[in-house]
Amino acid sequence: MGKKICELCLSPDLGGLELYMMRASRYLNEQGECISVINENGKLKSYYENTAYRYYTLRRRNVFLAWITARDLACIIDNEAIDVVHVHWTKDLPTAIIAKLLSKRNPKIVQSRHMTMTRFKDDLYHRFLYRNLALMLAVTHQVKSQIEKFLPTSICPKVETLYIGAEQPIIISEDEKKSRRQELGLADSFTVGIVGRIEPQKGQWVVIDAIEKLIRQGINAKALIVGHAMSDEYLAALQKDIVMRGLKDRVVFTGFTREAQVMMQLCDVMVLATENETFGLVLIEAMMCGICVVGSDSGGPLEIIDDGVNGLLFKTFDAVDLADRLALLYKDSEIRMNYALKGKEKALHVFESRKQFKQLQILLEK
Repeated sequence: MGKKICELCLSPDLGGLELYMMRASRYLNEQGECISVINENGKLKSYYENTAYRYYTLRRRNVFLAWITARDLACIIDNEAIDVVHVHWTKDLPTAIIAKLLSKRNPKIVQSRHMTMTRFKDDLYHRFLYRNLALMLAVTHQVKSQIEKFLPTSICPKVETLYIGAEQPIIISEDEKKSRRQELGLADSFTVGIVGRIEPQKGQWVVIDAIEKLIRQGINAKALIVGHAMSDEYLAALQKDIVMRGLKDRVVFTGFTREAQVMMQLCDVMVLATENETFGLVLIEAMMCGICVVGSDSGGPLEIIDDGVNGLLFKTFDAVDLADRLALLYKDSEIRMNYALKGKEKALHVFESRKQFKQLQILLEK
């Protein structure tokens, strides 16, 4: 790789966006020179500590002191002779662009757009930002079309679609799967999993409602909810509701875990129930694990799941429709296994991470 890349993400959180940045930086580092710049107090830091990957940490300051962070980033750009700064978190755009203007290198700024764009960006502030971008990488064709719709032609940079890739999982043995299911109290139940931050828009409550409906049909169903809660109050309210509905033994919470793909393999079906997921990386990860998937019929899942071919789509936030889809998969294991097989084939062919990172490298080289 001829150019030196800086992967920038000052987000304090840890989700698909942050993990994608980390994996991209590792791939690019293998191909040539790449450094990462992350939040000194962020959760990403644990993925860099005690590794050979080079990284810097910066403090994310309030809006009045943001120029200090930008100045520090400009120093890193100059000292490391950075050619391209690859931004992932939209909130980092002002920092990256001010750093570009302060630095002697004047690097190219590339943004991966992980979120939807829903309104016109035609004010002075956004004109300043987008005029200084060399390239935008949209995670879906839908996001690409939104960018081209809401950014005036005079400030819209070049836009390419680049899917987020997933790494091939380590498949656990049937014995380990059985043992772990027993430990979690899943036993022989029809287990429906959902992975992600626990918050209303992620739709864990939709899965719980659907599980209740399956139980009423005489199906021994349980939900495996993997992820950390964004609000302790919301989690407490959700758990209280579960108890009041007599579902305490039917819903298992794992909390945060780095073994998300292992948890997926304990499930019969994985669901993405988000109201409007921009992409849907957990669907791809589940497909690679050979697990049948069901996703909301909006946003990113529409570009991942071919309904009735390699998975199923359901009406967003419609627990009755989700329960109907799950009941079908419970009653017909042959269909479920066929969807799982076709899903794995598509995930490996289209969404495998190294294929996507290779394309990322080519785009950054340009």
